Amino acid sequence: MAFNDLREFIDLLEQKNLLKRIKTPVDCHLEITEITDRVCKMEGNKNVALLFENVKGYDIPVLINAFGSMERMAMALGVEKLEDVPNDLREILKLPYISLQKKMDLIHILPMAKRAINFPKYVKKASCQEVVLKGDDVSLDKFPILTCWPQDGGPFVTLPLVFTKNPVTGKRNVGMYRLQKYDSKTTGMHWHIHKNGAENYREYKRLGKNRLEVAVAIGTDPVLTYAATAPLPRDVDEMVFAGFLRKKSVEMTKCVTVDVEVPATSEIVLEGYVDIDEKRREGPFGDHTGYYSLADDYPVFHVTCITHRKNPIYFTTIVGKPPMEDCYLAKATERIFLPLMQQMLPEIVDINCPLEGVFHNCMMVSIKKTYPQQAKRVMNAIWGMGQAMFTKMIIVVDEHVDVQNHKEVWWRVYNNIDAKQDIITVDGPLDVLDHSSPMAKWGTKVGIDATKTWPEEGHTREWPDEINMSDEVKMAVDQKWQELGLE
Repeated sequence: MAFNDLREFIDLLEQKNLLKRIKTPVDCHLEITEITDRVCKMEGNKNVALLFENVKGYDIPVLINAFGSMERMAMALGVEKLEDVPNDLREILKLPYISLQKKMDLIHILPMAKRAINFPKYVKKASCQEVVLKGDDVSLDKFPILTCWPQDGGPFVTLPLVFTKNPVTGKRNVGMYRLQKYDSKTTGMHWHIHKNGAENYREYKRLGKNRLEVAVAIGTDPVLTYAATAPLPRDVDEMVFAGFLRKKSVEMTKCVTVDVEVPATSEIVLEGYVDIDEKRREGPFGDHTGYYSLADDYPVFHVTCITHRKNPIYFTTIVGKPPMEDCYLAKATERIFLPLMQQMLPEIVDINCPLEGVFHNCMMVSIKKTYPQQAKRVMNAIWGMGQAMFTKMIIVVDEHVDVQNHKEVWWRVYNNIDAKQDIITVDGPLDVLDHSSPMAKWGTKVGIDATKTWPEEGHTREWPDEINMSDEVKMAVDQKWQELGLE
């Protein structure tokens, strides 16, 4: 199903007993984080979305941990399980090979593609503009922006959809870049050097322009929030991608004071600009790695207008030591983008980015091995794929290995590798948040080939068979298992 707005998602969570309304007074300075972190670490039906209805000093409720389980993440995307999401994408990719953008252009002649791809619709009247604040009325102080961790540089907006346009092509970009609140009208704009928002910023600077118009949407339909995090190719519009995922066009409306469009049913919209020549110290910030990302200089976002719905809901998240809510957003990306990886590398059977690897530190890959040194080819190809270039460790195993089972993968690593032959290291880009390398933004990555080593790869000794029980004995024990009383 497609949600029209965040509130419909909240209603469904409540119907499914997956949301807890908290009426006890709480503080948005650290206290909400501690409560939410404890809930994130719980298992089963205790790990629920939280709606804090009584935040000290504010009349706006806070929604958090809405995506914080595989079940809720699937619900957010309108499916029974995350594995169902890529089905339409797989169908489109079955077409004769052309670029994804070209396939989107074929919707006029391909009925299947036309059903799958929905371009945004533009509306004049929008609920996100029920209240419009300008001039002296503009203030971020009215929103319960969380200070998440003790060493944070200040309060941070953590689920913002940041809308910018390329000054040459006019194409829209939507990214999720945290915003540190400096005062009532300014925030940091934490777009990393590798991100498309930063590319637009550099393009404005190259052209000698002084200001980049920006709009920030907070509290959108959950599919839109996810789409802002997705590692899409440069020219694929995130709102088109969201329409594809939700099987329904995204309604957009033009901002009141800037030439930018935003989702019409957003809870809150911040309008303003980034001064091209202005930077300010941003951070530290307790990040998804489980460590504080260090303070650095980033552009400044000036808020000149705020619009919001009547009685808005402030949608936010916290990050830290996994498992946290953002882990499940990453798992959605893993499942959704697997078909694209398989199109470029058909030998890939499955991938797993463990939660403990915080998205970019580890990828486990199973492959159908058909020639010598194929595992190393796969590693190098992955390091050449978009944001997969940040992957610090890639482990490759044979096709029959279940990469979703960490213990099985590590058993293969411990038993199958010869360090000299099966471990490779390469220098290349690392995520900006990586603190382990002596050099910022780049360092050494490792690939581990845990596949069975072939004679053609230099292993002339006999490779032993794995220990497995015969099927006949397994069936016999299955039939008497209950009788044994061992359950």
